[in-house]
This record gives sequence, C-alpha cells and structure tokens, in this order.
Amino acid sequence: MVNPITQLEQLTLNSRSKTFLKEISKWTFFFSIIGFVGIALMVLIGILMGTIYAPILDMVGKQQALPFNIGMFMSIFYIVMAIIYIFPVLYLFKFSRKMKVALASKSDDGLADAFEMLKSHYKFIGVFTIIILSLYTLLFVTSLFAGSLI
Repeated sequence: MVNPITQLEQLTLNSRSKTFLKEISKWTFFFSIIGFVGIALMVLIGILMGTIYAPILDMVGKQQALPFNIGMFMSIFYIVMAIIYIFPVLYLFKFSRKMKVALASKSDDGLADAFEMLKSHYKFIGVFTIIILSLYTLLFVTSLFAGSLI
C-alpha cells in the first residue's frame, strides 16, 4: 500500500504560503537581532562581573564564607551562557536570511536549506530543554535526599 504523502513528488507553495513564510522570515530576523544584542549584553556583563564588580562580589563571598571567587564564577557563567545562546540565535538568523533568498529566487534547494536551519534551531532548543529539565530533576531528587538526612 502506497502512502498518499509519498506519492507527491513536489510540494507547491501558493501565494498565501509565500506571504506567511516571508512574514515569518522578517520576525525571525527581528528575534535573531534581539538575540545577538542579548548575547553582546551577556558578554559585557560577564566582563564587568570579572573586572569592575569582582572586588564587591568577592567581599560578599568572604562574608558568606564561600570557598570560591564569586566574581570569577559569575563572569564565567555569563560568558558560557552567551556562548550556548549563540547557536540557536545563529540558526534563527540563517533561517531568516535563507528563507528570504529562497522566496526571492524561487529556489527549492534554498527553501530546503532554510528549513534545515529552522530544524536545527528547534533541535538545539529541544535538546537544551531536556538537559535543563534533567538538571532540575537531579537537583530536586538531591534536595529531597539531603533533606531526609537532616
């Protein structure tokens, strides 16, 4: 038995679909630019935490008897988060640019490349979400175990 979906050799886009995709590419471009600005701010905050605010944060850390340099920790944390955030934002940016070019040139390969970038964006977000949920679950279980020891 042949699946009707596999019988289609090509999928055509009508004018409504093209209009929607063009609008989507504009919004994803906007969100990617906002994302790049956010990344730049995270790097700037990371640098400030490691330089200007480090003495203040270290003083607070000493008052709380923390065994590590809190200024350096915050600096590394912000910069690592910025590096992680680059990938989904870059995929979104590439999707918006490739979609715009594909619609202008009516290229099937360009359209496929654009959707590949969108797939990569959502795949990254999905894997990252699974990792974060796993860490939350591990933290919750650890907290329950530690609380039961008291």
